[in-house]
Amino acid sequence: MEILALFLRTLLVYFIVFLTLRIMGKREIGKLSLFDLVISIMIAEIAVFVLEDLHKPLLEGIVPMFTLVLVQLFIAYLSLKNEKLRRVFEGRPAVVIHNGKLNRDVMKRHRYNLDDLLLQLRQNKVVDVADVEFAILEPSGKLTVVEREENEAKKPAAKQQATIRYEGLPLPLIMDGKVQDDSLGKLGKTRFWLKNELQLKGVHDFKEVFFCTIDHRGKWFIDRKR
Repeated sequence: MEILALFLRTLLVYFIVFLTLRIMGKREIGKLSLFDLVISIMIAEIAVFVLEDLHKPLLEGIVPMFTLVLVQLFIAYLSLKNEKLRRVFEGRPAVVIHNGKLNRDVMKRHRYNLDDLLLQLRQNKVVDVADVEFAILEPSGKLTVVEREENEAKKPAAKQQATIRYEGLPLPLIMDGKVQDDSLGKLGKTRFWLKNELQLKGVHDFKEVFFCTIDHRGKWFIDRKR
């Protein structure tokens, strides 16, 4: 009998959770705000508590679930009327690349590192930071990328392009002011070569550079520390 009761209770809780999430709206999971995500997690936790104890009345789970839904609907209604409140609960977009320059203050504030940026750029089918004009980190955590105009991004590479033999994604040569020796090894180059190349571009110390890459065409991207 307990197995049957558990089966029926599971079905009932499933439809209740499904109904509550439908009431909350039709936003995609990846586009949920932090507030919506917290509500969803709490509803899931309550559902688990109800299923774990067959002797616990279902009302002890249903009432908290619908209470959370009412809170979410109330906050959503207020957010429609008040932009400041909407920003509090949903957050603001953050510009991490502006006019082709990395905004390190924004990245630091959101604890968003270079590896996160490169990963999401690749997910947007962008392999080179130098091809990006603007990149906006949305409240949902998704990165919106605006690429440079094609005629600007695809300029002929510098004369030294023939010396670059590595074929593939742009290699990070400096990250957070630190030289990436693995990348230099793939290029068959040394720190001395890197220092000379940077000096030609007006950079006299590795520590002056926050992020630096080069692709197989010899195109450089250099973002200096301020």
